[in-house]
Amino acid sequence: MATTDINRRVQKHRDALRSAGLRPIQIWVPDTRKPGFADEIERQCKAVAEADKSDQDLLDFMDQALLDLDKDLEA
Repeated sequence: MATTDINRRVQKHRDALRSAGLRPIQIWVPDTRKPGFADEIERQCKAVAEADKSDQDLLDFMDQALLDLDKDLEA
């Protein structure tokens, strides 16, 4: 009986969200609890950092963005 009441409340909530123009979606995200996850993140971060070091266009873009940000903060 209690399960039926919970199911009814959940359905009512979902119906309200749909009436508000929303729709449910399902997304999959990495399992941060998986063994080796932190090591893989560290490996990928190092690879990205290494690639960024040799990308002069990116470095110039970031420098210009910082200059623009400084101008906005001073105004």
